[in-house]
Amino acid sequence: MPRGTETGPSRPSGRRDPTRPRSAHSGRPRAPTQDAQALANLVIVLDEPQDVVNVAAVIRGMMNMGLSRLRLVRPHDFDPYRVEGIAHRSAQVVGTTALHDSLESAVADAVFVVGTSARPRTANRNYAHPRDAAPALIERARSGTVCVLFGREDRGLTNQALDRCHTILTIPTDPGYWSLNLAQAFLLVAYELFLTAGGGAGELPRGRRATAPATRADLESMYAALEDGLGRIEFFKGTRRPEAVLRTLRTVLGRTDLDAREARLVRAIGFEIGHYLDRIGGDD
Repeated sequence: MPRGTETGPSRPSGRRDPTRPRSAHSGRPRAPTQDAQALANLVIVLDEPQDVVNVAAVIRGMMNMGLSRLRLVRPHDFDPYRVEGIAHRSAQVVGTTALHDSLESAVADAVFVVGTSARPRTANRNYAHPRDAAPALIERARSGTVCVLFGREDRGLTNQALDRCHTILTIPTDPGYWSLNLAQAFLLVAYELFLTAGGGAGELPRGRRATAPATRADLESMYAALEDGLGRIEFFKGTRRPEAVLRTLRTVLGRTDLDAREARLVRAIGFEIGHYLDRIGGDD
């Protein structure tokens, strides 16, 4: 197998099957990652991957987590056209995937190499969890290439491969079922790197009809409508004093951080109680 370059292997032109539904989130814009340069210097290396489906899953995860550079060392099966059929709209990564004859050539330009292992080893190595290691990896990636290695599905990285690593990442799992699929392990590591690089710093998604936060005037109008509506149905009786009930409602609704539209909806409930009673003559 000739050594690949990061201009990518040739492949048939692939078009999306129009009968396949698009991802529900494919059109949702994402906030820009704060440290795009560090992510651009992170290189994912798969050593002798056996299953093209796992390679495709890793590529899809790379697209999710803002990673763009993949190197494959002696893959058992790598068909770019098939990969794009599994990981839709992944031509950006597939087209620049580099093939290597040896792990040495795949990591030759790296200033830092980190491996992954789930099995306990007898050798004394520098072990770390992905969350703890991520800040240092992002810092190193700001100034040079950092390679993150994953071994073949059936046996992981060899001891010889781990000897080339500065640090070994281990992912905490239940001791009774500790083995992770290649794509699962990759995604957990990539997620921590993405968050550390600032990829999770954007605002959480809001509903399409969400509005600005409710003002004090919005809230007071809402509480007045609720008090009036509850009074019309004689809710305030016995130990249910209006001021005590309203205080509890203020406490409960105050925890919800209502927007203006939501406050108007709750106010409308109070108004509608009175309107309904007026229509049926229920409070005569």
